[in-house]
Amino acid sequence: MDAFILGIVIILFFVAFVGIFFPVIPSVLFIFAGFLIYGFFVSFEPFNWFFWVVQGLFTILLFFADYAANLLGIKRYGGSSAAVWGSTIGLIAGPFVLPFAGILVGPFIGAIAAELLVHRKGFNESVKVGFGSVIGFISGAVVKTVIQAGMVAYFLNVVL
Repeated sequence: MDAFILGIVIILFFVAFVGIFFPVIPSVLFIFAGFLIYGFFVSFEPFNWFFWVVQGLFTILLFFADYAANLLGIKRYGGSSAAVWGSTIGLIAGPFVLPFAGILVGPFIGAIAAELLVHRKGFNESVKVGFGSVIGFISGAVVKTVIQAGMVAYFLNVVL
């Protein structure tokens, strides 16, 4: 039974990693669901207070990294807070409009549209900001992958 439950937990972790590139999937919830399923069906004994504190800190770091990477990518290329919002909206809507490319095209177009419409910047400058949003998204995805891998590795270290 433990192997079966561990298999389910690993599937949940896999879905969490897919969520890095498809933001409609709440990655951190799938990771915590894996912890809870393991706890309910195997044992909560390995999960002491230190485990939960570390995982909570990782979770805070995940949210901060996601926001900071997008913000820094856009700001570095001269974008405004409107571009951050446009990029975020594009990130959420993009995969629905263009299933695979939308994850990169959505934030790009969202940031450009926000700069053009809200701040009335020129097209070339807006495209530069859109490029910054893509760099921010990719950077954030890399950092989130490392953080989530740390969460999973710590879990596996505790339970195995």
